[in-house]
Amino acid sequence: MLDFFSFFKKKNAPASGSVAKDRLKLVLVHDRVNCSSQVLEMLKTDIIKVISNYMEIDEEELDIQITQTPSDDNSGTVPVLYANIPIKGMRKSNQG
Repeated sequence: MLDFFSFFKKKNAPASGSVAKDRLKLVLVHDRVNCSSQVLEMLKTDIIKVISNYMEIDEEELDIQITQTPSDDNSGTVPVLYANIPIKGMRKSNQG
């Protein structure tokens, strides 16, 4: 009977505990930086606007997050803004 239900489970899906842990890390980092999800969305929108003036980007594959990285003096971790922005092409310059 268990084999029948295992057929419907996603084979390569991450464990729900792992997903929950990643979400909790993200919430903690955002809280530490005092950056709400609304602020992150506004930041994302502004970054898209500015970069779109110069390049055609793939907004659907865009990934912007705040993560943690070890500090330079190894005294702990510091927040980092991570942006992965796929570029489709350059826009033609209106100047010169």
